[in-house]
Amino acid sequence: MSIKKSQEQVDEWIKNHGVRYFNELTNMAQLTEEVGEVARIIARRYGEQSEKESDKNKDLGEELADVMFVVLCLANQTGTDLEAAFHKKLQIKTERDHDRHHNNSKIKS
Repeated sequence: MSIKKSQEQVDEWIKNHGVRYFNELTNMAQLTEEVGEVARIIARRYGEQSEKESDKNKDLGEELADVMFVVLCLANQTGTDLEAAFHKKLQIKTERDHDRHHNNSKIKS
């Protein structure tokens, strides 16, 4: 599914189930909360912290989808074409970083 289609689906969901978008500041706080939940799973499952029993059933994919949902909400309510912005950013990173990572001795295997 395209990012544009995802933005449209989120907008439809908001109209049919969510009544209205939360304001941008509320959504920014919500995004921070969701990213924190992703960080908790990553830190405990893949990092050095031990995973608590209550964290073992947390679904990383579901938490990442929560992040994506709020990002799509923010894009919609600010009039951002996230698909165009993503393609532009990918092009910038490709041009800027093409050789940079290959020449980084810190990440060579």
